[in-house]
Amino acid sequence: MPELPEVETVVRTLRPAVVGRRIVSAEFRGLRVLIGSPIKTARALAGKKILAVERYGKFIAIKLDRGYLVVHLGMTGRLLIDGELSKWTHAIFTLDRGSLVYEDPRQFGRIEYGETLPQRVAALGPEPLEVTLEDFSKRLKRRSPVKAVLLNQAVVRGVGNIYADEALFRAGVNPKRVAASLRADRVERVFHAMQEVLTEAIDRRGSSVSNYVDSEGRQGSFQTLHRVYQRTGEPCVNCGAPIKRIVLAQRGTHYCPQCQK
Repeated sequence: MPELPEVETVVRTLRPAVVGRRIVSAEFRGLRVLIGSPIKTARALAGKKILAVERYGKFIAIKLDRGYLVVHLGMTGRLLIDGELSKWTHAIFTLDRGSLVYEDPRQFGRIEYGETLPQRVAALGPEPLEVTLEDFSKRLKRRSPVKAVLLNQAVVRGVGNIYADEALFRAGVNPKRVAASLRADRVERVFHAMQEVLTEAIDRRGSSVSNYVDSEGRQGSFQTLHRVYQRTGEPCVNCGAPIKRIVLAQRGTHYCPQCQK
């Protein structure tokens, strides 16, 4: 699933291509992906001008001169500039210059238009790259494994499986540790590791571990720098111990049992 760095990369590549453009028409081929009526949504979007493209956690919010077009990429969604149509194409936005094509083989993504941001977006926690250490420390005080807390979008928005694993490895914190039990110095290490790994991943245009590409169809490269994620059984880059995989919060979790206490 595209996480914060991947969605941020998509947003950054979308902005110069679509801001200032008008939506001439919209066509929805996948009713499972669209929230709302395809006819009413297409009618509402026609003629709207794109004013900005922003990211809220893992959501892409396209601000129009009236309302928002909000896209969540789910697991396999792609929002492509002038993309070629395929059997996985579920939405086509024809602009006054060019087009946007949404494709999604597994159809777990969602597209929604509304006068305001949806409540599920407005209710998200703060951005992990903007939250203060003090606020983060308070939000982390939960009686759940720290990995599960980092994945909770009400705590911070946008952190997913890849970057939770990588941040906890850098912080030297076992993902099974109860978040509320962490000492202040360990919380600070998690905080700085989270921000560090997200920033580095954005600089590398995200991780292409599945079918992720940006809106121009280019892959990211941060997957070449993963230290634990999807490295089960491989030697730890620090100590040489085999990387272990367990399931936490219904998600595959990778860590070094020697380095992460």
